[in-house]
Amino acid sequence: MKPLRQFNKDRVSGVVLLVLGLAIIGQGLEYRMGALTRMGAGFVPVVLGILLALVGVAIWVTAEPGDFGTAKSMPTEWRGWLCVLGGVFAFVVLGQYGGLVPASFISVFVAAMGDRGNSVRTSALLAAGITAAGVLIFVYGLGMTFPLFTWG
Repeated sequence: MKPLRQFNKDRVSGVVLLVLGLAIIGQGLEYRMGALTRMGAGFVPVVLGILLALVGVAIWVTAEPGDFGTAKSMPTEWRGWLCVLGGVFAFVVLGQYGGLVPASFISVFVAAMGDRGNSVRTSALLAAGITAAGVLIFVYGLGMTFPLFTWG
């Protein structure tokens, strides 16, 4: 049973991320890649798959050996789960009916409130900064046609 002691949650997680990244790369290569100036449908999945695989390798390599499954389990952080999922839901709904600015602000604010260490002020400042960066990058920098506000 000695070799089983070399596995722990970090190593297993690293392998899962590596396999998932390789699968995404394989699927993305079935589409046209294009170039940086004119990206094809497979470009973004392949790049994200590569990054995911690299993160998996980094987690696996830096994991300390230990017993698999002997760590004390911690209670589920329901506030964090609900706030992150609520932020995603808010972006989908407000992106459709409110535009980029309200969708970005509310989704980041709600997700940031999932961390017990964040105050309302901190979450609002983070949401304002991310919203401003998103508008500058996606609307003005990349020229995407996502409307800033769509009321009605």
